[in-house]
Parts: sequence; structure tokens; C-alpha cells
Amino acid sequence: MRQLQGMDASFVALETRNSPMHIGSILIYNPETAPGGFVRFKDILGFLDDRMKMSKTLRQRLVRVPFDLDYPYWVEDPDFDLEYHVRHVALPKPGDWRQLCIQAARIFARPLDLERPPWEFTVVEGLDNVEGIPKGSYAYITKVHHAAIDGMSGIDLMEVTHTLNPGDPPPDFPDTWKPEKIPNAVELLGKSYFNAMTNPLKQLEVAAKAAPGIANAIKGLVTKEFDLSREMIAPKTRFNRKISPHRVVEGRSFPLAEIKAIRALVPDSKVNDVFLAIIGGAMRRYLESKKELPDKTLTAMAPISVRSSGEKGDMGNQVAAMVAPLGTHIADAAERLAYVHNRTTNSKAMTDAIGARNMTEVSKVSPALYMALGAQLYTRLSLANRGVGPIFTTVVTNVPGPPVPIYSAGARLESMMGLICLTDGMGLAHVVQSYTKEATISFTADREMMPDPEFYVECIEKSFEELKAAAAKAADPKTKKKPAAKAKAPAKRKPAAKAAAKTTKPAPKKRVASKPAAAKTATKTGTKTKTARSKAAGSRKGTSKK
Repeated sequence: MRQLQGMDASFVALETRNSPMHIGSILIYNPETAPGGFVRFKDILGFLDDRMKMSKTLRQRLVRVPFDLDYPYWVEDPDFDLEYHVRHVALPKPGDWRQLCIQAARIFARPLDLERPPWEFTVVEGLDNVEGIPKGSYAYITKVHHAAIDGMSGIDLMEVTHTLNPGDPPPDFPDTWKPEKIPNAVELLGKSYFNAMTNPLKQLEVAAKAAPGIANAIKGLVTKEFDLSREMIAPKTRFNRKISPHRVVEGRSFPLAEIKAIRALVPDSKVNDVFLAIIGGAMRRYLESKKELPDKTLTAMAPISVRSSGEKGDMGNQVAAMVAPLGTHIADAAERLAYVHNRTTNSKAMTDAIGARNMTEVSKVSPALYMALGAQLYTRLSLANRGVGPIFTTVVTNVPGPPVPIYSAGARLESMMGLICLTDGMGLAHVVQSYTKEATISFTADREMMPDPEFYVECIEKSFEELKAAAAKAADPKTKKKPAAKAKAPAKRKPAAKAAAKTTKPAPKKRVASKPAAAKTATKTGTKTKTARSKAAGSRKGTSKK
């Protein structure tokens, strides 16, 4: 039995019917590399069953302390049943991208059963009309509670459920897993009493460790190594109110090489700066079309992993966060990237001064009862609708994926798109994920706040094209245009073009494929994504029901 730490416990405390606190992915597989060119559902079950012993969390369930007097515990589930956690559905004809996104949004909106290990994989077959995907391909829609994983430990989970080669044998070591007895209320209350007695000592220890970081932060402000400005607190938008139980999901993939090439616009800029600038441009375009664009920049919370090399295989969350202004008040794409780079450099300097690790350690000694009560009151009193919201507009989490192809049950993973949880006051969140030669920007949104996800995904694509064009122009010797300098102050907002104020959707553009023979998926509704390389599909290949 292992107790959750502060941040992990906060995700349990924030769990409500309208805001289930799990994260996940849409993973698309091509079975042509599997034996016989097809994968049966029972092959997937057998593959996962053989690899359960590699995971520290897939067979653990949560046990909450009565009245939330202490943090919950992880217990090895005595009733673990793999077939409960792995489900199987098929899309009706025509089996297109729109249907897959709708199915994913519905599955993702449903809370997990927290009296079982908090994860589910839904195998979805029938992807027969998704452009760029061979017939017979299938998908996983995954859900894992955020208390169990962060972005980096999620990559470790991908390693558990995948192999580097299609024919790799099961892991050759014994399964030493043993179920545990579920503790009763008296036992849990006894443990909570002991922890309450020792917690003040832990708080003093954490405070002593945090003191040098606070001193460094004060010194940095005095010497102007970084600054605190009003830009760090974002204006409220349609996405910053109490959320509904309904979701939309969508995404767009781009060649990773083109994302990296855009960095040349601003010296020393990072790939993450480019992603933030693309999202900033997309949010600007979307809100401008609704006549709701604030004069002040919107901001994103960007998680930072503080997981050490020794914690690589550990589950749970080891993250801090920084606030990154998105430059939505700047019309010019190159100027927006320069501004974003400048402000993220400032935020990172501040985070480094305080100590990102110290920020996570503080959360581990927060009183569990106060954390749970605060989370419940925030939801029940609808404080997000009363102007009490987070200081950021959205979330942008960057998860580096495998640089080489990986396989599950022999089938090659072709494309991956992240899904993320929402909370009251945060109705739009983004996941940036790389895999081999492509990078995907995906989003999860409240359906009532974003009824037109297909338009927002086109805004993302248009924002990327603007940055790509600016980079190409800067690189062209005929233009004699120098790379944009680092912004030292917010640029003034330029008047919006008349066309940008219209609500009509821009015509979709085909992208350059990130892989040979790749094609852009074309459907509506949350549609149009780019998938991985397409092979000339001839005969029908795919999963068959158990």
C-alpha cells in the first residue's frame, strides 16, 4: 500500500461528474505488420496480459480515507480483471474521422470507476473511410487517471504497452505481483492520525528547502533578471467558466521538421515557443471571429517535468508549471513568436530561481482535508462563473513521443493524438505530442464553449501556415529580411483585418505530408486531422471481434 502525494491527491479531490480527471490518447494502428496482416481482439488482450507485470500502476486501485482526512492510497487490486479495462467497439459505416472524434469525445467524457484501477482502453475498429489510413486499421482510445500519470510517466506507460519490433516476445521475467487486502475505515483513520502528527515536521522541512529558492526569486526581481508583470494574469474568455459534462476533441499534425524550421525566425527560440505561438495565433483567430478577442494577451499554463532519471519508471506526477503569455494581442506571426520566446524565457528564469522541484514538494505537504474542501467548494459555489478562475486561459502540455515506430500486438502505431482533462474555469486545453517525424497539436474542449471544433482546428492550421510563410520569407535571400529580434515589451495590437472578423470558416489547406505517402484526413466536425503514412491498401486487414 502506497500513499498518494499532494499533486496526485489534488487530481482525486478535483474529480467531479462534469470534470473527470483523466488524460489519454487516440492511437491509430496499422495491422499490416502483425502476423497474417490482422489483429484480433483476443490478440490485444493476450499481448496486454503478458505485459501487465512491467507496470507499477495498472493493477492498483485507489482507496480514499473517510471524510478525506488524509491523502488516498494505492492498493494492489484483489479483484483485477483485464477484460473490464479493455473494451471493444466498432464505428458504423462509413467509419470516418468525424465518427472517431465523436466516439472519442463521448468515451473521454465519462468518469472512470475509481473503485477499480483507474484506466480504460477502448479498441475501435471500422476505420474504413479515414483518408490516409489503410482499411482494416483500428484505434485505441485510452483513459488513465491523472493521479496515476503525468506526461513523462505516460511515455513509460507507452513503453509497457508497446514493443520496438512487431515480433518481440513477451518479457522474460516472473510476475511477482500480489493482490492486497483493502484496508477498512478504522485502519485508514489510524494512518491519517499518525500522518497528521508528523505533517508539521514535513512542512518545516519543505519550508527550509524552499527558502533559498524564494531568496533567489527576490534577488532576481531586484536585479531584473526577470520581471513580474500584469501580462501573467490573463483576461477572462468564454473558456474560463464552469464546464459542462460534454466534450469535443480534435487535432492537426504537422511535419516536425517544419516546426523546427520556424525557430529560425527568432534566435534561440525553442520548439515549444513555436507551438505556443501557433496556439496563440489560433486562439486569436477563433476569438476574433466571435468578436471576443481581449486587448490583453491570453496565457497558457505549461507543465514542466521535474522527474529525475531515477524516477523514470515511477508513476504519479512530478511536474511544476510556468505561465506562458501567448501573444494573442499581436497580429503579426513573427512578432508573436518573438514575444512568446521573450516571455517564456522570463517565466523559465523565474521558475528556475524558485526551483521547480521545490514547487512540487510544497504540494506534497498541503493538508489533505483543506485541499479536498477547497476543490469541492470551488465547484459547488460555481466560483468559476463568478470571476474566480485560474490566472491562465488554457493549458498547453508538451509530451515528447517515441522518435522511432513502435508496435502493439504486432500492429504499427501510425499516429497519436493527446487528450486532456478539463476543470471548472478551464474549458479548453491542448496537448502537443511528437511521434517519429510528425508533431500533433490536439485539443479537448467543453462542447458548449466550443460548438465548432472543426473551425478551431482550421485556425490552428492557418496559424501554422502564417508562421511557416514568415520563416520561408525570412530565409529567402531575395527578401533580405532579418530574423525577428527578441521582443522586450508587448507589441501593440494591430487592427484586425476585416476578413479575420468574419465567422465564415477558412478553406482547408492540404499540408505537406510528414511521412511518405501521407495524406490529410478530410471530414467535418471535429474533423480533418493528419494521420500517419498511408500504405497502398488492397485487401481488408483489421481486428475481428472476440
